[in-house]
Amino acid sequence: MKLGVLAAPDSWYLADLRRAAGDRYRVDCLSFEQLAASLSGDESRVRAGEIDVRTFDAVLVRTMPPGSLEQVVFRMDMLGRLEASGSVVVNPPRAIEAAVDKYLASARLAAAACPVPDTIVCQRVEEAMSAFAELGGDVVIKPLFGSEGRGMTRVSDTDLALRAFKMLAQLGAVLYLQRFVPHDGYDLRLLVIGRRVLAVQRCNPHDWRTNVSRGAECVAYQPDDAQVELARRAADAIGATVAGVDLLIGRDGRTYVLEVNAVPGWKALASTLNVDVAALVLDYVASRVEQSR
Repeated sequence: MKLGVLAAPDSWYLADLRRAAGDRYRVDCLSFEQLAASLSGDESRVRAGEIDVRTFDAVLVRTMPPGSLEQVVFRMDMLGRLEASGSVVVNPPRAIEAAVDKYLASARLAAAACPVPDTIVCQRVEEAMSAFAELGGDVVIKPLFGSEGRGMTRVSDTDLALRAFKMLAQLGAVLYLQRFVPHDGYDLRLLVIGRRVLAVQRCNPHDWRTNVSRGAECVAYQPDDAQVELARRAADAIGATVAGVDLLIGRDGRTYVLEVNAVPGWKALASTLNVDVAALVLDYVASRVEQSR
């Protein structure tokens, strides 16, 4: 298999994939910034520099670099055309788009009967203050786009909430509020690779956010059948075949889906479980290539 990986040249994940590939697979680095498209008659091509991306058996998306709205839309459109031409793209561009848009992701999850915290999304300060009260006066404000806990703020004070909403409104931000779910200080990260599911428990004694990038500690976790089924259903709702699904067990006894990441990291999970996740990802992509032939 000849695999193109959209990643930074110094990415740990690119290096890990190359290590796991050994002599079995060829792994080449591709850059989003170098992607270009050409149309001639009924022929459509996607290039990375001088390389025709269609010469790869599959393309794995391992990064989502910042860019203007035009650049992001164009990059996703190119991946979409690549997929439409018969190439294997993991994850599909529409899944990536859904995962990075918290409103769309939450709506899809709710429609698929995946419990999500009560959520209100609006654009005006007055509506946000009403939503703050409706959600119990203890909410998590999240940026519509973002991951790894960046930009998330928990607010339980009316004056601070008003100040936060005014600041965000001045920036032209969408106001995304979720009811804070009381819990016992940990959540679960389930990594879905095809139908396989690996899991760790994450606990952060220094922050209510349990992202590893914010200092959370991981321990091995054996999910029960219901949690595995919920993680798979959540990934399917987004359309992602390789996904990181964050579950939170509330003190009310319910298990909530907090997020589905369509470009999931696995560094901490792999070391915690002592599992070669990169090899599992490569073998899964290879199986997709084989099925497409």
